[in-house]
Amino acid sequence: MINLLILPVAMPLLAALLALLIPRYGQLIAVVAGVLTTAAATAVLMLVHSGGDQMLVLGGWQTGLGIALYADGLAASMLLMSTLVGVAASIFACRYFESSATRVSFWPLWLLLQSAISALLLSADLFNLYVTLELLGLSAVSLTALGRSRTAMKAALDYLMLGLLGSLVFLAAVVLIYARYGTLDILLLGGMIEADPLTWTALALFTASLMLKCALFPLHFWLPAVHANAPAPVSAALSALVVKVAFYLLLRLWADLFAPVVTPPLASVLGVLGAAAILWGSYRAIQAERLKLLAAYSTIAQLGYLFLFFSLLLAMPQGESRQLLYGALLLFALTHGFAKSALFMAAGAIQQQLGHDRITELAGLARTLPATVFTLALAGVALIGLPPSGSFLAKWQLMTEAFAQGQWLWVLVVTAGSLLASVYLFRVLGLMFSQGGQPSSPQLHVREPLSPLVLALIATAVLGLGSNGLWQLLASGGGI
Repeated sequence: MINLLILPVAMPLLAALLALLIPRYGQLIAVVAGVLTTAAATAVLMLVHSGGDQMLVLGGWQTGLGIALYADGLAASMLLMSTLVGVAASIFACRYFESSATRVSFWPLWLLLQSAISALLLSADLFNLYVTLELLGLSAVSLTALGRSRTAMKAALDYLMLGLLGSLVFLAAVVLIYARYGTLDILLLGGMIEADPLTWTALALFTASLMLKCALFPLHFWLPAVHANAPAPVSAALSALVVKVAFYLLLRLWADLFAPVVTPPLASVLGVLGAAAILWGSYRAIQAERLKLLAAYSTIAQLGYLFLFFSLLLAMPQGESRQLLYGALLLFALTHGFAKSALFMAAGAIQQQLGHDRITELAGLARTLPATVFTLALAGVALIGLPPSGSFLAKWQLMTEAFAQGQWLWVLVVTAGSLLASVYLFRVLGLMFSQGGQPSSPQLHVREPLSPLVLALIATAVLGLGSNGLWQLLASGGGI
């Protein structure tokens, strides 16, 4: 019997090869592979929920020698989110690209990106994490370059250089860990880590590398140009998945691997950077003149909330309160993934049908593209943190724990960030629902995409009303 853990990695990888060999059927192959991969990810999540953490060592090798795949509640939830976003973006991409040459290049790279994300989420070995980070970065850069414009190519080149720098720093940390402990298996290392200069150096290198890859302030400078100029399906994946898995990996390393040497004051440094990201990203989003650029700066701000969760979580002792906060962190990460991917795809649909995404020229758009504007409104509800979205419950838990720990500054930052998000999102929606002139476009007869609307509904209604299941999953599948 095939172990379920290998399927989310193997199926998109095999599909990428098929799409390369049979480019004529690339989009069909990608959509079918996406649906099957989502089914496999759902099965993995159910298996973790019913049977606890799952482990697979490929090739029958002993732990520490072979390639190991591992899934707990966190990994399984992130895996399902990534596959759902992937299949929705694949459906959206079927009608997005006009050039046949671009379509032929897109599908193999897109499927390779999906395989790399799944492999990273399930990897239990530091070297395999480095390999998957490289595959993820290279495929993301190549997809960004499909924007074809001069700005897109420049953004892709900058992304490539910085991504390679981050990967080299990550590899240096891997080498230090192997030199010190003689193994790279994360589960084995968890019981071996000691506070010494070599370990502290490795932790600093891992952190710097992943801060760059997840665009934490002040290492966020590459993100706006990349996300704003990549094709819309790619922007959706970059914002919802690529930077998110970098944060996921940072959380894994700090809370699982380096837990014996991480101190609350050290974690609070990342919290301060997260607070700065919320305020700075929101401020720049208010100033943005393009819809996709607004969404890109919003990503910087929303990632800042994850680091506030991160800071509070690592300062708490094991217990029910920590588990609740951990569940809230996961809920926020999932909600952001669905909402932000929906926002980028809706912005891409507007840009494609109007020929631009200039905010000041979107007055009255709700009358001509009602489903797309409704998608933007639902995504905005989730990003602001209004009920019934999952982010509302997550922020409530974050502020509750901040009050309990006397961290009043974090409460003020969360409140200010939500108000600023309301400003930049309601500014756009106000224009779209205004009685201004109707935007003119020769392509307004094109059918509006529905896959972003589905993602926005998941972010608002499904995760908000069904969030109790996440806490049950953490209780059965292990938490950090």
